[in-house]
Amino acid sequence: MKIAIYPGSFDPLTLGHLNIIKRAARCFDKLIVCVMVNSQKKGLFSPEERVELIRRVVKQLPNVEVDASALLLAEYARQRRARVIVKGLRAFSDFEAEVQMAVVNRKLNPNIDTMFLPSNEKYTYLSSTVVKEMVRYGADLSDFLPREIIEDVKKKMDDSRREN
Repeated sequence: MKIAIYPGSFDPLTLGHLNIIKRAARCFDKLIVCVMVNSQKKGLFSPEERVELIRRVVKQLPNVEVDASALLLAEYARQRRARVIVKGLRAFSDFEAEVQMAVVNRKLNPNIDTMFLPSNEKYTYLSSTVVKEMVRYGADLSDFLPREIIEDVKKKMDDSRREN
């Protein structure tokens, strides 16, 4: 079975992320979308909330599994018997950092390869940071987020503003 991992923070999942998920899912028997936990970052959503939101969005994709991990990606891939890490590239500026990480992951796990998927041109500008900024200004989010989670993101941002 060909297993790949699409790692990221997905805070929140954007239409750009979903585009990569759908395209990568066509290439592998199983695609694991893995919410990677970065102890250096305080996310809008908890890792568990992100997993739940992503599961809701990808429930129609039978070969896509959603998980979270605080492990190094190379070790997580070894444990899950994955041979490929999928990374989306929005711009050339992403390439340098992603190639560096691919080399490190291969050094830590010689059985892993990284596959780069260029972003669909209509999502090259899109990031979770951009989405959060659009929410702050009350923008229409239908061009940024999967419809299944728009209200969740708005509510979380409102709750977050009230706490601060």
